[in-house]
Amino acid sequence: MKKLPEVTLLFWIMKIAATTLGETAGDLLSMTLKVGYAVSSMLLVGVFLATLVTQLASKRYYPLLYWTVILSTSTAGTTMSDYMDRTLGLGYAKGSLVLITILSSANFIRC
Repeated sequence: MKKLPEVTLLFWIMKIAATTLGETAGDLLSMTLKVGYAVSSMLLVGVFLATLVTQLASKRYYPLLYWTVILSTSTAGTTMSDYMDRTLGLGYAKGSLVLITILSSANFIRC
């Protein structure tokens, strides 16, 4: 069962574009529409979880669904990072440590 694309030059171009679009979408919600980073993060994490569950439930690789998950990951991640940096005042180094701790804890619990 293959649900992932080939990792080629096109893959990396798409990934960079998704990350850039993620930053733009997060700023659109939080700054342009003025809903703030906390609300933006909650909305975009919700979108990410919905796309992730759909991807995991799929029986095969659907390129549009796969790239939607990648885009929602980038969008939620950059907005959470902005929230920790700008709203909580942690800065990127401390915010990164928070995320690393969460990811490490989740991996430890899984083992």
